[in-house]
Amino acid sequence: MKSLFTTSALLAFLTSSSVLAANLTIPMSFEYLALDGAEVETSMFSHQSDLALTNGTHKIAVRYHDVVDDSFSDSQSFVKSTPLIVTLTVDGDHQYLLQPADGDIIRNPKAFAKKPQINIKRQDNAAVTYTVEQTSFTEDSFITNLFNNKNQHDIETLSASATGNGSQPIQSLAVKSDIETATMSAPAIASVPAAVPAATAQQKPTAAQAEQMLQYWWLQADDKTRKEFMGWAIKQL
Repeated sequence: MKSLFTTSALLAFLTSSSVLAANLTIPMSFEYLALDGAEVETSMFSHQSDLALTNGTHKIAVRYHDVVDDSFSDSQSFVKSTPLIVTLTVDGDHQYLLQPADGDIIRNPKAFAKKPQINIKRQDNAAVTYTVEQTSFTEDSFITNLFNNKNQHDIETLSASATGNGSQPIQSLAVKSDIETATMSAPAIASVPAAVPAATAQQKPTAAQAEQMLQYWWLQADDKTRKEFMGWAIKQL
């Protein structure tokens, strides 16, 4: 009886271990976009740093996304890279870490956003099998195209397609743009609120555009306004 119990316990342990997931962690300055053909839902109020992964090969779309001080004024701007498609082979319950190739500190964010170089390491320092490909998906200026639906695909949809089964080539989905970095200043956005009601009737902003609007106004607000907004936002949940 004891032998039977021990064997059953061992089988249960092995079975449970086989479904344990690995974990990929990204820094605050990066965001998940898609995993294996599905968009990764994120929130502007809480950064998603961890992603659970099962054994096998996964395609993960991430991008560099940070707020930097403008060297020519007192304002701040958003800087984003085009999505990176990481193909990662997971072979066990390991902890993976994505980080900039030059270390945690990015000294030139705008240059890094144009051509981000990243590494993926394992917590136990064992070898990791992965590749990284930078796509050509770009976003037009947030202000000039706030309610313009000329782009048929948003970044999340493109990223989901690029991490799917490979039936659609990445390059064929590229959205052309002359602007690689979404930079916003107070004078440029001053006229937006007045135009919103009329424009909304024609085209509702995408989730990404709405998030950028919230991020911008959050940066412009003082501490009192931020606290009041947070109180209101929590009530809406």
